[in-house]
Amino acid sequence: MLDVAPDKAGVPRAANLLTARYIVPACILAVLLLVPLFLRDEYYLQVLIMVLFFAYMASAWNLVCGFAGQLSLGHAALAGIGSYGSTLIFMNIGLSPWIGMFIAAAAATVVGVIIGYPCFRLRGPYFALTTIALAEILRIWVENTDVAFGVEIKGAMGLLVPLRGNAPILFQFTDKAPYYYVILVMALLIVFVTWRITESRIGFYLTAIRSDQDAAEAIGINATKYKLMAMALSAFFTSLGGSYYAQLFRYVNPTRMLGLDLSVEMVLAAIVGGQATVFGPVLGSFLLTPASEVTRALFGGGRFAGVHMILYGLVLMLAIIYLPKGVNGIVMKTYWRVIARLERRESVPAEAEPASEVRHGHS
Repeated sequence: MLDVAPDKAGVPRAANLLTARYIVPACILAVLLLVPLFLRDEYYLQVLIMVLFFAYMASAWNLVCGFAGQLSLGHAALAGIGSYGSTLIFMNIGLSPWIGMFIAAAAATVVGVIIGYPCFRLRGPYFALTTIALAEILRIWVENTDVAFGVEIKGAMGLLVPLRGNAPILFQFTDKAPYYYVILVMALLIVFVTWRITESRIGFYLTAIRSDQDAAEAIGINATKYKLMAMALSAFFTSLGGSYYAQLFRYVNPTRMLGLDLSVEMVLAAIVGGQATVFGPVLGSFLLTPASEVTRALFGGGRFAGVHMILYGLVLMLAIIYLPKGVNGIVMKTYWRVIARLERRESVPAEAEPASEVRHGHS
C-alpha cells in the first residue's frame, strides 16, 4: 500500500514514485541493465547469464511444483523439447529460432498437459515418477537414434546449431551482451507472470490446493483443472528456456538437455530460494550458481577432482536443514526493513509487504 493515495486513474502520483520502495527496485533494475557496459570480462558475464538462466528455469519449475505442490524431477524433458525442437526446425526448415522456440514451446505444453492429466487425478508420487521416466525415456531414445521421423538428430553426438555469424534475426550474436539482455528480459517476464498469478484468483486456488486439496475440492475448486493450467504455463516457459540454452551454446546434446542434472539444478535453486514465492527461485539462483562456479574453479580439476561437488552438496544440505523454507523470508524481511529505514519509519506495517510474500513466504 502507498502512503499517499493514487490519482483518480489508479496510478501513483509522481511524488509517490520518489520513495524508497520505488527508487530501490529502479536502481537494482538499472544496475542489471548497465552490467554489460562495465563488465568486460566475458567469463564473468557468462556466469551472470547462467545465474539469470537458472533463475528463469527455477521460476518456471516453481509455477507447478511450488504453487501447485506437484513435484517434478524431470523438467529437463520439457527443456529438451524446446532445445531440440527449435534447433531442428532451424536446421531442416530454416525457420528462425525466434519463431521455432514458440512452436517447440507449444509442443512441450501439449506434452506437459498429457502427462499431467492422468497424474493430477491421482494422489501420491505418480507425477514425480512420471516426469523422471519421461526425461529418461527421451534421453535414452535420443542417444540411440540418429534419424527420427525422417529428420537427422545425430543421437549421442548432439546437434551443432548452424553458425551464421552476427545474425540477430536468427538469434545469433558475436558477443555475450545481447544474450544477457535476452535472458534478463525472460527472467523479468517470468517474475512478472509469477507475481500476477499470486495476485490472481488462480493463485488463491493453487494455494488452497497445495495446502489441503480435499478442503479445496469441498468448496468447489477443480483441483485437476488448475494444476493443469499451472503445468501448461510451466511447460511453456521451461521449453522457451531450453531453446535459449541451445542458441546460447549453439550445441544441444541429450546428456545435458535431457539429463537429471538440469532438472535437479532447477529444483535446488527453487528450494534453497523458497518455493511458492515470487523471488525465491531468483534468490536461490543468485546464491547457488556463483557458488557452483567458484567451487568448480577452485576444486574442479587435478587431484581435487570431485571435491567441488562435495562442497556444493554440503552447502545445499546445510541450507535445506537450517533454512527449510528458503532464504526468501529472511531476504525479503531484511529488504523491507531497509526500505522502512530509508523512509524513516520505525517499523514495516503489515500491508507494506506484497500480498504474494505474506501469503506464500511462510507457508
